[in-house]
Amino acid sequence: MLVDSHCHLDFPDFAPEREAVIARAREAGICTMLTICTRLDEFPAVRAIAEAHDDIWCSVGAHPHEAADHAEATAAELTDLAAHPRVIGIGETGLDFHYDHSPHEVQERVFRAHIAASHQSGLPLIVHAREADDEIGRILAETRPPAGVLHCFSSGRALAEAAIELGFYISISGIVTFRNADDLRAIVRDVPLDRLLVETDAPYLAPVPYRGKRNEPAYVAATAAAVAELKGIEPDVLAAATTDNFFRLFAKASRPTP
Repeated sequence: MLVDSHCHLDFPDFAPEREAVIARAREAGICTMLTICTRLDEFPAVRAIAEAHDDIWCSVGAHPHEAADHAEATAAELTDLAAHPRVIGIGETGLDFHYDHSPHEVQERVFRAHIAASHQSGLPLIVHAREADDEIGRILAETRPPAGVLHCFSSGRALAEAAIELGFYISISGIVTFRNADDLRAIVRDVPLDRLLVETDAPYLAPVPYRGKRNEPAYVAATAAAVAELKGIEPDVLAAATTDNFFRLFAKASRPTP
């Protein structure tokens, strides 16, 4: 069994066939999915998907692209929403200095509110980091949140090592299968097996051999197979380890019975 530790099942890309997408994931051996909130005004729709399916959980948070619309978001507001029984993580949150859809200072303020909510709720922080390694590392070192995850990891080795030192996990997406991802593959080889997760970030970043298609949770199996090859282990060993890691980190989630 595998877990897709980060997907966006509420996105319009899935609206015409969401239930079929979920069914295909189950058929592919995906035992659990975590659907991620990117805007607080869309949280009810995210939550509703998790409420409707025993094997789907959700998070609450505002993506750094959306920080400008959440500049006044508070830790108390996030913590209150996170009390819902289907919410198992805070985020996704973080910093993205590639597109600069929100001012850097606003992104940092909103990121810090999420970190405070992680402290208050005890739930893991789900961090998005793009072209902001130094700033992410500095803020995490200052604030020392509970264990969390660097999702869709494509940052440098220094941030991976700093995050692991802080108790974080590293989640690998389909990027690891891309032709130009040699640096990432080198890092994945060295990440301890007990700190790895796998994800799709669906509908984005479909792994080879689905590159160019809309991604979906079933395709996490291709990413997991690539990671297993990099680690020199059998796919079922990688699947068992990453599943164990997910339920260790996201302890609020109930593990499915075989």
